[in-house]
Amino acid sequence: MEYNSQRSKLVIPEYGRNLQKMIELITTIEDRNKRTQLAYLIVDIMAQLHTQSKEKDSDDLRNRLWDHLHIISEFKLDVDSPYPVPDKEVLTKSPKRLSYPKHRMRYAHHGKNIELIIDKAIHFEDGPEKDAFVKNIANQLKKSYLTWNRDSVDDDLIIAQLGELSHFMLKIPDGEQLQTTSEILGPQKKKNKQQGNPNQQQGKQNKQNQQKKQNQPNQQNQQKKKFNQPQNQHRWKSK
Repeated sequence: MEYNSQRSKLVIPEYGRNLQKMIELITTIEDRNKRTQLAYLIVDIMAQLHTQSKEKDSDDLRNRLWDHLHIISEFKLDVDSPYPVPDKEVLTKSPKRLSYPKHRMRYAHHGKNIELIIDKAIHFEDGPEKDAFVKNIANQLKKSYLTWNRDSVDDDLIIAQLGELSHFMLKIPDGEQLQTTSEILGPQKKKNKQQGNPNQQQGKQNKQNQQKKQNQPNQQNQQKKKFNQPQNQHRWKSK
């Protein structure tokens, strides 16, 4: 009896053990022409496993199957392939390591995107458009601050953080006021009230279903009583 632990490792498990054994067998055949013929037959068998593929007879699929054939044979199969043999070094080469951003955010609760927006606002030309842009940025800073701290926040703190993030190159125009805490949190509270607690809604739905189940037997009993009541029989008198 042969155990899986004693067998060679499946290179591509999707094709199974028997197909891998066939490929290992044809690598031992000395006649090159016979090896090539058997390789074409094995590729046809591999194509049958892709019955759900829309590109069953496409050139791209055939190229991929021949690549799999060489990979399963561990690049030991020497045949006249209609496609170039894949490069073993490219397949075994480990991918390049992605660089992780090392930029440290001054205020993590504001996020990286707001810092990028502030950098763009710095290069805006002075004017009403830039003033409105800076005010919207300050309101966004206040909104993100209130996301993590539901208590009211002083506008001076937001203005100070805006100055630090912009290297003191942006400031709120004189006379402009930021949105109040109630204006920012108010729409969210109304939305939560309209949506309601999902647990409460589920509880109401369960109660309604129970009431329907309780009413169904009563309705059936009433229908039975009506059906069992004797009907008035009309006797026709002969003239």
